[in-house]
Amino acid sequence: MREHELTPEDVLAALRDIEDPEVGTNIVDLGLIYEVLVARDGMVNVKMTTTTRFCPASGFLADAVKVRVEHLAGVRRAQVDLVYEPAWSPEMAQRFSLDD
Repeated sequence: MREHELTPEDVLAALRDIEDPEVGTNIVDLGLIYEVLVARDGMVNVKMTTTTRFCPASGFLADAVKVRVEHLAGVRRAQVDLVYEPAWSPEMAQRFSLDD
């Protein structure tokens, strides 16, 4: 058994390093991360959105999430799914705040 099992909170903490280039706030505090699932085999699935469906930074953000997650200890592979339901709104900001 590993000393520390990777948790969704660990992934969210790492994703706080990624800033939305148009808004200037990290993607976790913006509420762009909808779900993080961590499997025991080291697979991590992230469901995320962007502030708008045709956001020009969507590819950059999804790639940045994949790379950041795959650099975490214990992660074998990351899959990032861009979803648009529910549609993002400003009220979603800080929904997943780790400080609460």
